[in-house]
Parts: sequence; C-alpha cells; structure tokens
Amino acid sequence: MIQTKLPKVGTTIFTVMSQLAQEHGAVNLGQGFPDFPVPQRLVEELDAAMRAGHNQYAPMTGVPALRQAIAAKTARVYGHRPDADTEVTVTSGATEAIFNAIHALVRAGDEVIVLDPCYDCYEPAIELAGARAVHVPLDPASFAPDWQRVREAITPRTRLLMVNSPHNPSGAMLSAADMGEIASIVEQTGIFLLSDEVYEHIVFDGVRHESVLRYPELRERAFVVSSFGKTYHCTGWKIGYCIAPPALSAEFRKVHQYNVFSTFTPGQHAFAAMLEAEPAHYEQLGAFYQAKRDRFRDQLSGTRLRPLPVPGGYFQLVDYSAVSDLDDAAFCRWLTVEKGVAAIPLSPFYESPPQGQRLARLCFAKHESTLDAAIERLRHL
Repeated sequence: MIQTKLPKVGTTIFTVMSQLAQEHGAVNLGQGFPDFPVPQRLVEELDAAMRAGHNQYAPMTGVPALRQAIAAKTARVYGHRPDADTEVTVTSGATEAIFNAIHALVRAGDEVIVLDPCYDCYEPAIELAGARAVHVPLDPASFAPDWQRVREAITPRTRLLMVNSPHNPSGAMLSAADMGEIASIVEQTGIFLLSDEVYEHIVFDGVRHESVLRYPELRERAFVVSSFGKTYHCTGWKIGYCIAPPALSAEFRKVHQYNVFSTFTPGQHAFAAMLEAEPAHYEQLGAFYQAKRDRFRDQLSGTRLRPLPVPGGYFQLVDYSAVSDLDDAAFCRWLTVEKGVAAIPLSPFYESPPQGQRLARLCFAKHESTLDAAIERLRHL
C-alpha cells in the first residue's frame, strides 16, 4: 500500500465544480478563468514568435527581453526597478512560483503562517517540504488580518509568512497600514515573506495596490509572485514570474531549474513585446473589470443573494443565507445541479471554516452574455 505524502489532498474544488457544471449544463461562474478572448496584439505576437523560430527551450531564468520588460514595468508601476538578471525569474504560472519559493527556503520541521481563507495550493507545497502550515484566520466578515494573532502564531520554527492581495477568494486588499504591520513583524522575527500578487492590476475605486515591491524593508526579504495569465486573460498559457533579491532568487532558481527548468518560449517573447508596446492594457485593467463588477452587482440586487464588497480581483462573494441553510459545499452542488449556476464554496480555502458561514464565490471575469445567463437563473432562487 502506498503511504501518501499528501493525506488531506484530493481533487481540487475547482476541478470538481467545473466537471459538475459541464455534466449538468450549468453556467460556470466557479473556476476563475475568463471566457473572452486574449488581446489581439498578444495573439499576433505569439504567432510571430513561433514563426520566427522561438520554439525551443528558453533560458532557465526566462527570455532576457521579457525579464527586462518585467523590470521596466515594475519600475513604472511600483517605483522600484529590480535587476533583470539577478532578481527576475519567469515561471510556468504563479503556482509554480509559489511552490519554488516555499521549497527554496522552507525545511522539514519549519512552520509557515498562512491567512485563512487561502488559496488551496499553499498548504500542499508546505507539507511536501516537510513543514507545517499554521493557519491564522482573517476576520470572517471583512477578511482583514488580525496582526496581533499573527504575532501570537510566531514561534522559533516560523520561517515564512504568506500574504495575498488582492485576496482570493474575498477580493480584500492590504492597506499601507497593513504593510507597516508586516514590516514590524518580519523585522522583529527575521522571518521571510511570500507575497501572492497575481491580481495586482485588478483593483477598483481608485485604491492603490500596496505591493511589497513598494517597500524596501519588505522586498529585501520577500518573494513577490505575479501572473500574466490573470492580467492578459490567458490562464492556459501558464506564465508568471517571481521578483526577489539576488540571494533569494538564487535559491528560488535552484528549485525552478529542476522543477520545470524553463517556461513556454514563444509566450515569453509575446509578453515581452506586449509589455513594451501596450502598457495601457495593464494600466486600464482595473477599469475594465470594475465595469464588470458594478454591472454584475447591480444584477445581483434582483436576486436573493447578497453581494459582499469587492475591492479587487475578479470574484464576487455572495451571502446565500436568505436562500438556504445548507453548508457551502452542499449549497454550491445544489446550485449547480438544480439551478444551473456553478459557484465555489469557501470552506476548501480554510483549515477550520467559520461556524455558520453561508458564502459562495462567483467569478465575474466572463462575457456579459455569460453573466446575463447566470443572473436569469439566479433570479429564480
């Protein structure tokens, strides 16, 4: 009999709900992927890269032109220009970058603090490193962190603190005050930081994304992870990157080298050209998604679902307590099978879900026609 290294891991809730949606012909607002086209310029650049012969292994750290473009974009957006050669590494998606960062630093017996609810790839990577995830709950209503509880969770074994802003699944964002709290914590303890910022450009209402890269005292001990898939509507390309200081990047690259070695070459050339030619795309992304958020929220007002605030990201949490007293997993299954709309329950994002929480996650990164079809069904709840 095989003794599993991941006893708590089964098929992800995203796969489960997408399969259920397909089986029952449901409108899929569960898994977080856009159903509209990628930018036309990006398609053309990909085609040109393939025709130009960029179809073999890329350099392990990433195509130089893309690393330079990432460094220039980072300076443009956050006022800090990382060294393209020693601090920028291109990865096969943000999930690979998160795995690499954890395994670059975390050893057997270490502890890693995660803030619940958190994305489901965090804990398996921690467990595979032989370490333990220490779950500190966010406020169940606002999803704000309680930094005193984080301080109380720190032990001599704490190696890494993981944060995520804009936050998946809630859309909550860390403020400048939060960044000050994090700086105080890591300064006092000497622990490292992993900042998951894949929704960095999807922020609303004029609020600034407080990237770790804005703060010298944080970025000197942090891995900052970003995703081209989220920014350019192409989650299937699986290209992301990690920015970290040279010493951390060197350790990160040791894992990356023997994990995937290198990443989709023509896609890297396409992104390098896109970043240089059309910075307006990521600069206007917040406004693009804010229009979708606002329209979807207005439509939800005609249903019995109560939408929660969405400061960033492309997910809308809804309180379904006026509809059902089922737990969230049962409710989302019922909603998919009986009402034809797939959603994601929040409980898989927690170690210990809050008692009586009645929330589900809907993705609004969809065509208006897709959202309209879902709303038509939700009006009949």
